[in-house]
Amino acid sequence: MDRGRAAAVLAGFRGLKVVVLGDLMLDHFIWGSVSRISPEAPVPVVRVTRESFHLGGAGNVIANLAALGAAPVPVGAAGADEAGRRMLEALAAIGAPRDGIVEVPSRATTKKTRVVAHAQQVVRFDREEDAPLPADAAEKLIGFALAALRGAKALIVSDYEKGAVTESLLAALLPEARRLGVPAIVDPKPAHFAAYRPITAITPNTGEASQMSGIAIRDDPSAERAARRILEALEGPAVLLTRGEHGMLLAERGSDSVTIPAAAREVYDVTGAGDTVASAFALTMAAGGTARESAGIANVAASIVVGKVGTATASVEEILAAL
Repeated sequence: MDRGRAAAVLAGFRGLKVVVLGDLMLDHFIWGSVSRISPEAPVPVVRVTRESFHLGGAGNVIANLAALGAAPVPVGAAGADEAGRRMLEALAAIGAPRDGIVEVPSRATTKKTRVVAHAQQVVRFDREEDAPLPADAAEKLIGFALAALRGAKALIVSDYEKGAVTESLLAALLPEARRLGVPAIVDPKPAHFAAYRPITAITPNTGEASQMSGIAIRDDPSAERAARRILEALEGPAVLLTRGEHGMLLAERGSDSVTIPAAAREVYDVTGAGDTVASAFALTMAAGGTARESAGIANVAASIVVGKVGTATASVEEILAAL
C-alpha cells in the first residue's frame, strides 16, 4: 500500500460505527523510580511518583478505535465498584456510549495494576473473576450486542476469557453479523476456538495459534501451517497471525500467504499491542481496505504503540508519518 492509498483509506475511518464486544478491563499504572534494593528482601524499592488509569482489554480496543477517529460502541460488563466507575468515566471521556454496558453488582471489574520504574514493568497485580456472567447479565449482553449491530460497519470480538464472551453469545451474534453483512474480526482465546464461526478474520498471537492449530510455531513454515489449519477449521476468509519481532503472517483463503516484517524500530512495551492490531485491521476493512491493506496498516499501528510505555493508542497522523 502506497502512502496515497493509505491516506485515502485512513480518511475513511472518521465516524465509522464499530461494535466492540468483549472483556472490559481497567489498567492501573503505578509509576516510579528505583535506586536501591529492599533490606527486607531481594526486591527493588519503587519510589512512587504518580498513578494513571486507562481502558484495558476490550476497553483498549475501544480507545484505539476512538483515537483513529471511529465511533466505537462498547458491549460488555462492569462491576459496581471503583474500578467499574473509573472504567465508565474513561469511556465517557473518549465519547463512547455506555448503554451497552451491563452492571453486575456481584462481580469485580477486572483490574490490572502494573508497577513501572524507568520504563520497565517491575510487577503486575491482577484482580479479576473469569467465571461466565450470571444468566440474567448474559441475556442482557446478547440483547445489547444484537441491537448494536444495526448500522455497524464492523464487529470486533475481544475475547480475554474473563466471562463476557461465551459460546451462546457467539452463536447468537456471529450469524447475525454475517446476515447483516457486518465484517466480524475476532481477537481470540483458544478455549472458544470452535465457536468462532462465521467470522471474517481472526487475529491470534503465536501462542494462541499454536494451541488452536496443534502446531508448535518455531519458524516461518510452521507459522504458515498453523495459520492454514486455523483457516480450514474455521472456514473463514482470513487469519492474521501476529508474531512479535517476527512480524505478521496473513493467510487468506484462495491466495498465497503474505509475511509482513515487524515495523517497530524500538520496543518499549507490548502492553495492548494485540488490541491495536485488531482495531486497525477491522477499521481498515470497514473503510473498504483489502485484508492485505488492513494487515499492513495494523502492522504500522502496532509498531507505534510498542514504542510507547503503558497502554497506548496510535493516531491516523502517526500512522501516516510512519508510512
